[in-house]
Amino acid sequence: MATTGDDALTGLQDRRSFLGLLRRQVVFANDRKNILALIVLDIDGFSRLNATHGFEFGDHALQHLAARLREVARAHDYVARIGGDRFALLLPRVMNSGHAELAVQKLQRLLDVPFQHGEHQARLAATVGVALCPQHATHPDYLLRLAEKALASARVAGVNCGVAPDGGASLDVSETWDIEIELEGALQRGELSLHYQPQVRVSDLRPVGVEALMRWHSRSRGPVSPDVFIPIAERTGLIKKLTIWALNTALRQASQWKHPWGELGVAVNLPASLVAQYDLPDLVENALHLWGREGVVLVLEITERSLMDARHSFDILSRLRTLGARVSIDDFGTGYSCLAYFKDIPADELKVDRSFVHGLLTDTASVHVSSLIIDLAHRFGLAVVAEGIEDQATLEALRVLGCDTAQGWLFGKALPSDDLQLWLDGAAAAHAGL
Repeated sequence: MATTGDDALTGLQDRRSFLGLLRRQVVFANDRKNILALIVLDIDGFSRLNATHGFEFGDHALQHLAARLREVARAHDYVARIGGDRFALLLPRVMNSGHAELAVQKLQRLLDVPFQHGEHQARLAATVGVALCPQHATHPDYLLRLAEKALASARVAGVNCGVAPDGGASLDVSETWDIEIELEGALQRGELSLHYQPQVRVSDLRPVGVEALMRWHSRSRGPVSPDVFIPIAERTGLIKKLTIWALNTALRQASQWKHPWGELGVAVNLPASLVAQYDLPDLVENALHLWGREGVVLVLEITERSLMDARHSFDILSRLRTLGARVSIDDFGTGYSCLAYFKDIPADELKVDRSFVHGLLTDTASVHVSSLIIDLAHRFGLAVVAEGIEDQATLEALRVLGCDTAQGWLFGKALPSDDLQLWLDGAAAAHAGL
């Protein structure tokens, strides 16, 4: 059984190496008239497992599933982790779909035995999708799409295993797979870039920072919205590579900007899955060592979801702050706010979600919530950033509430690095003329 690969947590093949392997095995199956079975599975309720027992327990759940898959696999089968909690089992030279279903049944029996880590015990359940080559597809990309479609259909139907139907070419399969394939090579092709949206001090509109926002201009599709490609990157495990690239790129480009102010914060968004990883401080330290310079302050934006396992995430965030980075809690008030641990959060600022900001002039509840967030933050020594400001009246309302920093189209849209330098030049000239 070939299991050694590049996935650090499980020791299995990672997605990239597995896709290459899948293509080769499909070629062999087509040439030699063999049947190749592809099994794709993920853990039911994995996010709840993390929320209940913590990310460390979740990591051990993934390792437990990887070990059970190794038990199921024959000597010439292949096992891979192809996403966050998504795995694949490739079975060359099977007789029919029944052999794949037997492998699924064996896996389900093994998962019926609870596993324990520390004080917690859990029984894992997995939903599975199966597709065969050449019965369902003779192309590797489409074979994987059909297996994932079978998994999704099984989940909707409330069963633990689904098999792609014959004549699979007629299925309405989402184009997200095509986007996923393109996204894997987008960095190498130079299609990804960062744009920076200015942040200004509310009291005098002096620039104090920028937020780095990822942009993708595909060579075949044109601009692809972050709302489309970021969730795909998170689902497939690409998000870590993209975030490391963003950290290094943001610090490198910010080090080249010239402006008359002392410090300028550069905010980079961190996905919740990355905040849970112990090597995050090392990744940040490496980026700071390569590109950090005096006058540039790295701000790491996290969501409240990142704080579900407070004990673990607080340790990671504290280590990041010792490196000189600041921590900002994005979209505060819309997620998992918990005042019981609020006083202990190792953070430097809160960002008021734009949904509250947009309602400041028309919705009394938005005014009350924004006022409470600002007051709470200041009581605990945190600065407050409001985003989504599009008009002067909203800015004035935030000024009255005591907000520290403002961000939005009123001051500038997200700009490429060179254009951001021009914006800084204009802001410097405007302040010099005051």
